[in-house]
Amino acid sequence: MERRRLGVDGLEVSALGLGCMGMSDFYGAPQERDEAEAVAAIHRAAELGITMLDTADMYGPFTNEQLVGRAIAGRRDGYVIATKFGFVRDEDGSQHIDGSPEHVRGACDASLRRLGIDVIDLYYQHRVDAAVPIEETVGAMAELVRAGKVRFLGLSEPGVDSLRRGHAVHRISAVQSEYSLFTRDIEDEVLPTLRELHIGFVAYSPLGRGLLTGMIRSADDLPEGDVRRVRFPRFQQGNVEANAALVAVIADIARARSVTPSQLALAWVLSRGDDVAAIPGSKRVAHVEENAAAASLRLDAGELERLEAAVPRDAVRGKRHWDMASIGR
Repeated sequence: MERRRLGVDGLEVSALGLGCMGMSDFYGAPQERDEAEAVAAIHRAAELGITMLDTADMYGPFTNEQLVGRAIAGRRDGYVIATKFGFVRDEDGSQHIDGSPEHVRGACDASLRRLGIDVIDLYYQHRVDAAVPIEETVGAMAELVRAGKVRFLGLSEPGVDSLRRGHAVHRISAVQSEYSLFTRDIEDEVLPTLRELHIGFVAYSPLGRGLLTGMIRSADDLPEGDVRRVRFPRFQQGNVEANAALVAVIADIARARSVTPSQLALAWVLSRGDDVAAIPGSKRVAHVEENAAAASLRLDAGELERLEAAVPRDAVRGKRHWDMASIGR
């Protein structure tokens, strides 16, 4: 597994990481979640060289960090642990963003306890809090680095202004945003700014929240209780069928290479630069193995052109998130 450097301070990660959210929350029916299989997937990932695990305190909430903590017990040195703070899930099912210094400090200590570790390798603010100056939030995060509780800092889905201002307080090693053949808006301003500032990029949902696997052709392909059925516009009736038609073209290109659509889509993301890593989510060993094979897949110029022609940026139906107001602050 190729390793890639994020930022300039020595953070090295596997080119492909493992998004752990779906092991505990949001995707799939709750009764289908199998902790033993999820733990096996985390262990198999390390065997394949996939060492970056991505979680967050809001996944569950809290239960995903606990699961990851159980999985890495006795194996801590084999992983780069990334987690996030900022989203607070309320009892009524709503959520809000808290970037206050007090919350930063408390959230970090709680994540360390749940994960069962002494230091978080990469600590992200999950979303920028519009009510708290980014300088105050990153200032509190920098205190965690000085205290030895965090090694490197990251931001998730920031706007360029927040990114610059936060980076001026303490170097940001990585920015995480949604990025795939279906989601390319970060190419306009965010990615060029990251390269100007020598900040690494981590692509989440590089498989379009499952659309690019080719396994979702209608909302009925998702189980009851899967958040994509009700909250993500790209999976609403009419949109999901149109988007599945785009994936069918990608599948034709994949067959010509004797690979799966997922592998082709991941290879495309990794081709965007050696400062780009991707964290496809998976909760099953077989999917981890399939995804890992994509890291060695190299696409030539003709294949890249065909893929991008198959999915023009304005062809994907539906916004990528139900709460676009929290993105790009």
